[in-house]
Amino acid sequence: MFLPTELRAYGAIKYHEKRGKTMKWNEKLQRIIDYVELHLQRKQEKVDMAEIQRIAGCSGSFFQKVFSYTTGISFAEYLRFRKMTLAGYDLQSSDIKIIDLSYRYGYDSPTSFTRAFQQFHGVSPKDSRAAGAKLRVFPKMQIACEEQYAWEIRRMPELRMVGKSITITRDDEHNATKIPGFWNTCQRDGSFSTMIAMDQGNPKGLFGLFESCDEGAEEEQYFIMTATDYETPEGFVEKLLPASTWAVFDCIGSVPTAIQKGWRYLEQEWIVKYPFRHGALPEIEWYSDGNPYARDYLSQIWIPIIEEE
Repeated sequence: MFLPTELRAYGAIKYHEKRGKTMKWNEKLQRIIDYVELHLQRKQEKVDMAEIQRIAGCSGSFFQKVFSYTTGISFAEYLRFRKMTLAGYDLQSSDIKIIDLSYRYGYDSPTSFTRAFQQFHGVSPKDSRAAGAKLRVFPKMQIACEEQYAWEIRRMPELRMVGKSITITRDDEHNATKIPGFWNTCQRDGSFSTMIAMDQGNPKGLFGLFESCDEGAEEEQYFIMTATDYETPEGFVEKLLPASTWAVFDCIGSVPTAIQKGWRYLEQEWIVKYPFRHGALPEIEWYSDGNPYARDYLSQIWIPIIEEE
Protein backbone atom coordinates (compact mmCIF):
# COMPACT_ATOMS: atom_id res chain seq x y z
CA MET A 1 0.00 0.00 0.00
CA PHE A 2 1.09 3.63 -0.16
CA LEU A 3 1.11 6.99 1.59
CA PRO A 4 -0.92 9.74 -0.11
CA THR A 5 0.67 13.12 0.62
CA GLU A 6 -2.62 14.99 0.46
CA LEU A 7 -6.00 13.48 1.29
CA ARG A 8 -9.33 15.15 0.99
CA ALA A 9 -11.95 12.56 1.78
CA TYR A 10 -15.29 12.81 3.48
CA GLY A 11 -16.50 9.20 3.74
CA ALA A 12 -15.98 5.70 2.42
CA ILE A 13 -17.71 3.20 0.18
CA LYS A 14 -17.11 -0.34 -1.01
CA TYR A 15 -16.44 -0.52 -4.73
CA HIS A 16 -18.30 -3.82 -5.15
CA GLU A 17 -18.48 -4.08 -8.94
CA LYS A 18 -15.46 -4.63 -11.14
CA ARG A 19 -14.24 -1.53 -12.92
CA GLY A 20 -15.58 -1.36 -16.48
CA LYS A 21 -18.44 -3.78 -15.82
CA THR A 22 -20.92 -0.93 -15.45
CA MET A 23 -21.40 1.16 -18.56
CA LYS A 24 -20.10 4.71 -18.20
CA TRP A 25 -22.56 7.56 -18.61
CA ASN A 26 -20.97 8.83 -21.80
CA GLU A 27 -21.47 5.40 -23.37
CA LYS A 28 -25.08 5.30 -22.20
CA LEU A 29 -25.77 8.75 -23.65
CA GLN A 30 -24.26 7.78 -26.99
CA ARG A 31 -26.46 4.67 -27.12
CA ILE A 32 -29.52 6.82 -26.39
CA ILE A 33 -28.59 9.30 -29.12
CA ASP A 34 -28.13 6.43 -31.57
CA TYR A 35 -31.55 5.07 -30.54
CA VAL A 36 -33.13 8.49 -31.17
CA GLU A 37 -31.58 8.73 -34.63
CA LEU A 38 -32.69 5.22 -35.55
CA HIS A 39 -36.29 5.97 -34.66
CA LEU A 40 -36.40 9.44 -36.20
CA GLN A 41 -34.65 8.62 -39.48
CA ARG A 42 -35.12 4.95 -40.29
CA LYS A 43 -38.09 3.65 -38.37
CA GLN A 44 -39.89 7.00 -38.29
CA GLU A 45 -41.42 6.01 -34.96
CA LYS A 46 -42.04 7.91 -31.74
CA VAL A 47 -39.12 7.92 -29.32
CA ASP A 48 -40.07 5.71 -26.37
CA MET A 49 -39.05 7.22 -23.01
CA ALA A 50 -39.45 3.83 -21.32
CA GLU A 51 -36.75 2.42 -23.60
CA ILE A 52 -34.51 5.41 -22.90
CA GLN A 53 -34.91 4.87 -19.15
CA ARG A 54 -34.00 1.21 -19.66
CA ILE A 55 -30.80 2.12 -21.50
CA ALA A 56 -29.93 4.82 -18.95
CA GLY A 57 -30.71 2.55 -16.01
CA CYS A 58 -32.47 5.32 -14.06
CA SER A 59 -35.68 7.35 -13.92
CA GLY A 60 -36.62 9.70 -16.73
CA SER A 61 -36.17 12.84 -14.64
CA PHE A 62 -32.76 11.72 -13.42
CA PHE A 63 -31.64 10.87 -16.97
CA GLN A 64 -32.74 14.28 -18.22
CA LYS A 65 -30.65 16.00 -15.56
CA VAL A 66 -27.59 14.00 -16.61
CA PHE A 67 -28.25 14.72 -20.30
CA SER A 68 -28.63 18.45 -19.69
CA TYR A 69 -25.49 18.59 -17.56
CA THR A 70 -23.39 16.62 -20.07
CA THR A 71 -24.56 18.26 -23.31
CA GLY A 72 -25.57 21.76 -22.27
CA ILE A 73 -29.13 21.46 -23.61
CA SER A 74 -32.21 19.59 -22.44
CA PHE A 75 -33.20 16.26 -23.95
CA ALA A 76 -36.50 17.80 -25.12
CA GLU A 77 -34.56 20.53 -26.94
CA TYR A 78 -32.26 18.00 -28.58
CA LEU A 79 -35.24 15.99 -29.83
CA ARG A 80 -36.95 19.10 -31.17
CA PHE A 81 -33.79 20.41 -32.86
CA ARG A 82 -33.14 17.06 -34.56
CA LYS A 83 -36.77 16.74 -35.69
CA MET A 84 -36.69 20.22 -37.21
CA THR A 85 -33.35 19.56 -38.92
CA LEU A 86 -34.63 16.33 -40.47
CA ALA A 87 -37.94 17.95 -41.40
CA GLY A 88 -35.98 20.63 -43.27
CA TYR A 89 -34.15 17.94 -45.24
CA ASP A 90 -37.48 16.28 -46.07
CA LEU A 91 -39.11 19.49 -47.27
CA GLN A 92 -36.24 20.43 -49.57
CA SER A 93 -35.68 16.94 -50.99
CA SER A 94 -39.22 15.63 -51.45
CA ASP A 95 -42.79 16.66 -52.14
CA ILE A 96 -44.15 15.29 -48.86
CA LYS A 97 -47.19 17.13 -47.55
CA ILE A 98 -46.75 19.31 -44.49
CA ILE A 99 -49.59 17.54 -42.69
CA ASP A 100 -47.89 14.17 -43.22
CA LEU A 101 -44.55 15.57 -42.08
CA SER A 102 -46.06 16.98 -38.91
CA TYR A 103 -47.43 13.56 -37.92
CA ARG A 104 -44.16 11.84 -38.87
CA TYR A 105 -42.30 13.90 -36.29
CA GLY A 106 -44.90 13.52 -33.55
CA TYR A 107 -46.84 16.78 -33.76
CA ASP A 108 -50.57 16.78 -33.08
CA SER A 109 -51.37 19.20 -35.91
CA PRO A 110 -49.79 21.02 -38.86
CA THR A 111 -50.25 24.25 -36.91
CA SER A 112 -48.07 23.19 -33.98
CA PHE A 113 -45.50 21.73 -36.39
CA THR A 114 -45.39 24.94 -38.44
CA ARG A 115 -44.92 27.03 -35.30
CA ALA A 116 -41.98 24.87 -34.13
CA PHE A 117 -40.45 24.79 -37.62
CA GLN A 118 -40.57 28.57 -38.03
CA GLN A 119 -39.16 29.14 -34.57
CA PHE A 120 -36.19 26.88 -35.36
CA HIS A 121 -35.48 27.78 -39.00
CA GLY A 122 -36.78 31.34 -39.20
CA VAL A 123 -39.01 30.47 -42.18
CA SER A 124 -42.27 28.58 -42.57
CA PRO A 125 -42.36 25.01 -43.92
CA LYS A 126 -43.94 26.32 -47.12
CA ASP A 127 -41.30 29.02 -47.64
CA SER A 128 -38.50 26.57 -46.92
CA ARG A 129 -39.11 25.03 -50.35
CA ALA A 130 -38.44 28.31 -52.15
CA ALA A 131 -35.22 28.68 -54.14
CA GLY A 132 -32.43 30.09 -51.98
CA ALA A 133 -34.13 29.31 -48.66
CA LYS A 134 -31.55 28.78 -45.91
CA LEU A 135 -32.33 26.31 -43.18
CA ARG A 136 -30.64 25.73 -39.86
CA VAL A 137 -28.89 22.42 -39.15
CA PHE A 138 -28.43 20.85 -35.72
CA PRO A 139 -26.24 17.76 -36.28
CA LYS A 140 -26.45 14.47 -34.43
CA MET A 141 -24.48 14.63 -31.21
CA GLN A 142 -21.35 12.58 -30.68
CA ILE A 143 -20.51 12.03 -27.03
CA ALA A 144 -16.78 11.66 -26.52
CA CYS A 145 -16.01 8.15 -25.28
CA GLU A 146 -12.72 9.19 -23.76
CA GLU A 147 -12.87 11.84 -21.06
CA GLN A 148 -10.27 13.12 -18.68
CA TYR A 149 -12.59 12.12 -15.88
CA ALA A 150 -14.92 9.27 -16.71
CA TRP A 151 -17.81 9.02 -14.26
CA GLU A 152 -20.80 6.84 -13.55
CA ILE A 153 -23.67 6.33 -11.14
CA ARG A 154 -23.33 3.47 -8.64
CA ARG A 155 -26.00 2.19 -6.28
CA MET A 156 -24.27 0.61 -3.31
CA PRO A 157 -25.58 -1.60 -0.49
CA GLU A 158 -24.99 -0.96 3.19
CA LEU A 159 -21.29 -0.90 3.95
CA ARG A 160 -19.45 -1.74 7.16
CA MET A 161 -16.03 -0.12 7.61
CA VAL A 162 -13.26 -0.86 10.11
CA GLY A 163 -10.15 1.22 10.66
CA LYS A 164 -8.24 3.79 12.66
CA SER A 165 -9.04 7.41 13.47
CA ILE A 166 -7.44 10.61 14.75
CA THR A 167 -8.77 14.00 15.79
CA ILE A 168 -7.94 16.85 13.42
CA THR A 169 -8.78 20.56 13.25
CA ARG A 170 -10.44 22.63 10.53
CA ASP A 171 -7.04 24.10 9.63
CA ASP A 172 -6.18 22.78 6.15
CA GLU A 173 -2.54 23.82 6.46
CA HIS A 174 -2.21 21.87 9.72
CA ASN A 175 -4.00 18.82 8.26
CA ALA A 176 -1.72 18.81 5.22
CA THR A 177 1.01 17.47 7.50
CA LYS A 178 -1.00 15.70 10.21
CA ILE A 179 -3.03 13.45 7.89
CA PRO A 180 -0.06 12.14 5.85
CA GLY A 181 1.70 11.60 9.18
CA PHE A 182 -1.25 9.48 10.32
CA TRP A 183 -0.93 7.30 7.20
CA ASN A 184 2.78 6.87 7.97
CA THR A 185 1.98 5.90 11.55
CA CYS A 186 -0.58 3.30 10.44
CA GLN A 187 2.00 1.78 8.15
CA ARG A 188 4.72 1.64 10.80
CA ASP A 189 2.56 0.28 13.65
CA GLY A 190 1.05 -2.56 11.58
CA SER A 191 -2.45 -1.07 11.25
CA PHE A 192 -2.13 -1.16 7.45
CA SER A 193 -1.27 -4.85 7.50
CA THR A 194 -4.29 -5.57 9.70
CA MET A 195 -6.67 -3.63 7.46
CA ILE A 196 -5.29 -5.17 4.28
CA ALA A 197 -5.73 -8.64 5.77
CA MET A 198 -9.38 -7.84 6.60
CA ASP A 199 -10.13 -6.14 3.25
CA GLN A 200 -13.20 -7.67 1.58
CA GLY A 201 -13.69 -4.94 -1.01
CA ASN A 202 -14.08 -5.81 -4.67
CA PRO A 203 -11.67 -4.60 -5.91
CA LYS A 204 -9.51 -4.15 -2.83
CA GLY A 205 -8.34 -0.81 -1.52
CA LEU A 206 -8.30 1.60 1.41
CA PHE A 207 -10.39 4.66 2.19
CA GLY A 208 -9.66 7.98 3.84
CA LEU A 209 -12.62 9.93 5.24
CA PHE A 210 -13.62 12.84 7.39
CA GLU A 211 -16.39 12.45 9.95
CA SER A 212 -19.35 14.68 9.12
CA CYS A 213 -19.86 17.21 11.88
CA ASP A 214 -21.40 20.59 12.63
CA GLU A 215 -20.14 23.50 10.55
CA GLY A 216 -19.17 25.37 13.70
CA ALA A 217 -17.07 22.56 15.18
CA GLU A 218 -13.35 23.23 15.49
CA GLU A 219 -12.38 19.54 15.47
CA GLU A 220 -13.47 16.40 13.63
CA GLN A 221 -12.41 12.79 13.18
CA TYR A 222 -10.35 11.53 10.27
CA PHE A 223 -10.41 7.80 9.42
CA ILE A 224 -8.38 5.32 7.40
CA MET A 225 -10.62 2.30 6.83
CA THR A 226 -11.30 -0.85 4.87
CA ALA A 227 -14.56 -2.56 3.84
CA THR A 228 -14.98 -5.75 5.85
CA ASP A 229 -17.32 -8.03 7.79
CA TYR A 230 -14.59 -9.22 10.17
CA GLU A 231 -14.83 -8.44 13.86
CA THR A 232 -13.37 -5.12 14.91
CA PRO A 233 -9.86 -5.66 16.37
CA GLU A 234 -8.92 -4.06 19.66
CA GLY A 235 -7.88 -0.46 19.15
CA PHE A 236 -9.82 -0.12 15.87
CA VAL A 237 -13.15 1.64 15.24
CA GLU A 238 -16.20 0.68 13.18
CA LYS A 239 -18.52 2.74 10.95
CA LEU A 240 -21.65 1.76 9.03
CA LEU A 241 -22.78 3.57 5.85
CA PRO A 242 -26.37 2.96 4.68
CA ALA A 243 -27.24 1.85 1.14
CA SER A 244 -26.78 4.90 -1.07
CA THR A 245 -26.26 6.20 -4.60
CA TRP A 246 -22.95 7.78 -5.59
CA ALA A 247 -21.46 9.66 -8.53
CA VAL A 248 -18.06 8.00 -9.01
CA PHE A 249 -15.14 9.76 -10.73
CA ASP A 250 -12.03 7.90 -11.90
CA CYS A 251 -8.68 9.60 -11.30
CA ILE A 252 -5.94 7.95 -13.35
CA GLY A 253 -2.30 8.62 -12.52
CA SER A 254 0.17 8.75 -9.68
CA VAL A 255 -0.64 9.84 -6.13
CA PRO A 256 -1.21 12.60 -5.14
CA THR A 257 -1.32 14.44 -8.50
CA ALA A 258 -4.25 12.54 -10.02
CA ILE A 259 -6.56 12.87 -7.02
CA GLN A 260 -5.69 16.56 -6.57
CA LYS A 261 -6.52 17.27 -10.23
CA GLY A 262 -9.74 15.32 -9.81
CA TRP A 263 -10.85 17.54 -6.93
CA ARG A 264 -9.99 20.68 -8.89
CA TYR A 265 -12.11 19.43 -11.78
CA LEU A 266 -15.04 18.76 -9.45
CA GLU A 267 -14.73 22.14 -7.73
CA GLN A 268 -14.33 24.17 -10.90
CA GLU A 269 -16.79 22.40 -13.20
CA TRP A 270 -18.86 19.46 -12.02
CA ILE A 271 -20.01 20.77 -8.65
CA VAL A 272 -20.64 24.24 -10.11
CA LYS A 273 -23.10 22.73 -12.59
CA TYR A 274 -24.20 20.06 -10.08
CA PRO A 275 -27.29 18.40 -11.59
CA PHE A 276 -28.13 16.35 -8.51
CA ARG A 277 -29.16 16.86 -4.92
CA HIS A 278 -26.32 16.06 -2.55
CA GLY A 279 -26.94 13.06 -0.31
CA ALA A 280 -26.73 13.31 3.48
CA LEU A 281 -23.48 11.34 3.58
CA PRO A 282 -19.80 12.24 3.42
CA GLU A 283 -17.81 12.47 0.19
CA ILE A 284 -14.91 10.06 -0.14
CA GLU A 285 -11.68 9.06 -1.80
CA TRP A 286 -10.87 5.44 -2.60
CA TYR A 287 -7.33 4.20 -3.25
CA SER A 288 -6.88 0.94 -5.15
CA ASP A 289 -4.47 -1.83 -4.23
CA GLY A 290 -1.50 -1.28 -6.52
CA ASN A 291 1.51 0.89 -7.26
CA PRO A 292 0.40 4.45 -6.35
CA TYR A 293 3.18 5.98 -8.46
CA ALA A 294 2.25 4.18 -11.69
CA ARG A 295 0.90 6.24 -14.59
CA ASP A 296 -2.20 4.03 -14.78
CA TYR A 297 -2.87 3.89 -11.02
CA LEU A 298 -6.58 4.19 -10.15
CA SER A 299 -8.03 6.28 -7.34
CA GLN A 300 -11.61 7.54 -7.16
CA ILE A 301 -13.74 10.31 -5.73
CA TRP A 302 -17.28 9.47 -4.59
CA ILE A 303 -20.05 12.07 -4.29
CA PRO A 304 -23.27 10.97 -2.54
CA ILE A 305 -26.35 11.93 -4.55
CA ILE A 306 -30.12 11.62 -4.30
CA GLU A 307 -31.88 10.12 -7.32
CA GLU A 308 -35.20 11.83 -7.94
CA GLU A 309 -38.11 9.83 -9.29
